[in-house]
Amino acid sequence: MSKKSASIPKSTKFEDALGELEELIEKLEGGEQTLEESLVQFERGMKLSKFCQQSLTDAEKKIKILMADKTSEDGELQDFDS
Repeated sequence: MSKKSASIPKSTKFEDALGELEELIEKLEGGEQTLEESLVQFERGMKLSKFCQQSLTDAEKKIKILMADKTSEDGELQDFDS
């Protein structure tokens, strides 16, 4: 298996994965690869897309947890300074 189709390490930054995904999309849209190369790139793109979506989901969960800590008993948000 080539490096490009390998799993995405958990240490990968969201921005790096998104940048690589954008590059892959440009290559696929260019249409200059063979069918086999395109399939490998598509597979890598799907892995990158899943990684990015999971990263966003994890960030959203963290924000909800942080916001819950700043919610008063009546459900109103409190100022961060209080």
